[in-house]
Amino acid sequence: MTWIAELLYSNMEFSTLASKLFILQMCFIFPPALGITNKNIPLVVITWDYLQASQKAWQTIYHEKRSSLDTIEESCSLCESLQCRTTVGFGGSPDERGETTLDAVIMDGITMDVGGVGLLRNVKNAMSVARKVLENTGHSLLAGELAGEFAVQMGFKNESLETNSSQEMWQKWKNNNCQPNFWKNVVPDPSKSCGPYAPKSRKNYSEKKTNLPVWNEQNHDTIGVLAIDLKGHIAAGTSTNGAKYKIPGRVGDSPIAGAGAYADQDVGAAAGTGAGDIMMRFLPSFLAVEEMRRGATPKEAATTAVRRIAKHYPEFAGAVIAIDKNGTFGAACNGLPDGFPHYVVNLELGEPTLFRETCIKPCKIGGDCF
Repeated sequence: MTWIAELLYSNMEFSTLASKLFILQMCFIFPPALGITNKNIPLVVITWDYLQASQKAWQTIYHEKRSSLDTIEESCSLCESLQCRTTVGFGGSPDERGETTLDAVIMDGITMDVGGVGLLRNVKNAMSVARKVLENTGHSLLAGELAGEFAVQMGFKNESLETNSSQEMWQKWKNNNCQPNFWKNVVPDPSKSCGPYAPKSRKNYSEKKTNLPVWNEQNHDTIGVLAIDLKGHIAAGTSTNGAKYKIPGRVGDSPIAGAGAYADQDVGAAAGTGAGDIMMRFLPSFLAVEEMRRGATPKEAATTAVRRIAKHYPEFAGAVIAIDKNGTFGAACNGLPDGFPHYVVNLELGEPTLFRETCIKPCKIGGDCF
């Protein structure tokens, strides 16, 4: 930059206004050629303390100079194979029947194409299947048993997602009278029984939910990944095996664009993690991106998305990460006593670096959050 400044202020041939404007234009159009770099890019932000996934992402996007979509797929796939905290990938979060199913989404911020897979059965590679939906179909979301058939058609292996560990987890829950569970306003009493259930008369409905699972870091650790590659292309994705002891058939927020993750090349990207049944009602990833479109910083945008949920569900546990197109990043959380850990890596940091966001203060139902 020094030689550019000297030219701009010299009395030589570059002293004309036109020449100076030309030099300034060159700085913005061809910054790498002039030795100018944005140390915020490439950039990867990943939910929770998934170090190995973060290292894989940086290897892919920086050292191998691959795309943001590749980075999403590689990092999430590694977490799936590692069974991160048993909340991502096979062998975790059994449903009421003891079966593990998977959800994932990947979104291309340039084309606005989305590939999602929900309630995926008997195929371990949820994120890679989601990318096949994005690249090889005109759809945005495939779900259930037929999504598994699609995956096999695309070359993926059909195999059980259950493990001894997941079956032991399920059996322990079963032996505890199926506690906790997600049923309400049914008979017999879901806080004391495994069912089968039938709905109560509506006049006997109650808002009291004594049997619902407690959401914590061991029951909603979706991996969410946001990336900007060396070409500046933005993408986002999430992968999870959902909520423990969910009612069979349940699909969470993770495979839904705007809920689990969202990306827009003109603005940035965001991803959510937490109590998916609650968070998906507010499309927090979409909201965060739209807040950035209106001029909010990533942290401000993530905070707005979290506060929107907490206003109605003060005790919900979850978080949102966000990045803008310039490589600025931020996060916000609610209901996590120890805060929200997440990894960030860019050119300036040089290696995956763990950040921990302090959560917003509790909200009053229908009131303000501070």
